[in-house]
Amino acid sequence: MNGRFHLARFAALSVLCLTPVLSYAGGTSISYNGGRNYSYTERTDLRRYDNGKYTGLTSREVRSFMTDVTSIADKKEGLSRYDGNFYVLEKTVRGKKNVDGGIQMAIPSSFTIGRDGELSIQEDNGFPSFRSFPHYPEEDVEPGDKWTGESLRAVDLGGGNIFIPMLVEYTYLREGTWKNEPVHIIQAKWATRFPGDCEIPDGMSSAAGSHRATLCISALNGAMLLCSDTVDETFFYEDGNTVSFKGTISLFTDYAPKVDRREVRVELEKNREKIPDGITIDETDSGLRLTIKNLQFASDSADLLPGESERLDLIAEMLKKSPKSQYLVTGHTADVGNEKGQQTLSEERAKAIAGALIERGIPKDQIVCKGMGARVPVATNSTPEGMARNRRVEITILE
Repeated sequence: MNGRFHLARFAALSVLCLTPVLSYAGGTSISYNGGRNYSYTERTDLRRYDNGKYTGLTSREVRSFMTDVTSIADKKEGLSRYDGNFYVLEKTVRGKKNVDGGIQMAIPSSFTIGRDGELSIQEDNGFPSFRSFPHYPEEDVEPGDKWTGESLRAVDLGGGNIFIPMLVEYTYLREGTWKNEPVHIIQAKWATRFPGDCEIPDGMSSAAGSHRATLCISALNGAMLLCSDTVDETFFYEDGNTVSFKGTISLFTDYAPKVDRREVRVELEKNREKIPDGITIDETDSGLRLTIKNLQFASDSADLLPGESERLDLIAEMLKKSPKSQYLVTGHTADVGNEKGQQTLSEERAKAIAGALIERGIPKDQIVCKGMGARVPVATNSTPEGMARNRRVEITILE
């Protein structure tokens, strides 16, 4: 997306967010209640300065799709549980863009969020970058009321993520609307610093700076639908060098479009005679899943054999029935006793299928890939027939 268009669109949407709605008498209770699958985007646009000299734009867009897997026991404890995948759509460092052709590998993540906003990670691969943010007030609030909460934020200075504690001061401003949904509008601000009990990365001495953010929090379930953060911070190193960032970080929560499941099934049934047992459809928590059975690849490779073209043509037509959706392509292998090799092969085969779908008109920025190796068998690996069933690729239309 063109950067200027993105910023203009973002500014227009921010105005909508700040449109007031009628308030009700008394205080307002705000808490996180979750309750549905969602997609989440982190967009970073920061100008970088080394020792005060501008050295380029550091830009990254991270997207995710999280599935609500909250159990009855979780609900009793006031928790919402999520399981899903993050992926880096685009990364630009010092003006040099690094884009992997749109076929991105999934970065798994699972966590819980409490009613107060506290986020606890179960599978940590570096995302989400903001954790326990926002924190929700313990008591009802009125315009002008303030509260504080502790959070974490990931910063990538070029050598991987470091997590910095945040002590955030929140101010409740008013009610408003965002995309026709009632929201609470909150101001958040915090300083960039390393507290006394924080482990400072090797070679770094201190950090200083400020963040000022405007949040739109859903009045229906407490989800943060929008955060616009203005950043101005500097990191100081023991050798006297400094690295500064100035710009914006934008966070969005959205909900996937509903899939017309009937249309997808009709497309399959129209071609059932051609492919009687090659593709199955089933329902999952994450969305409608299409499974391509016993895919024919060259031995121990991700090279598809020519005979698979017809099935891939049909899969592409089925996906086009949900043109605005995101698609998760997951590769699986049979278990032949080589765990590392199986993992790599499952990833490569998922990418091969994704590439074939892109050639058939599926937008590359709507596809993310994941390899599961042989960890999720659907049949025994002790027979050729069972191994054939385990060699499969699943495509989930996320919703």
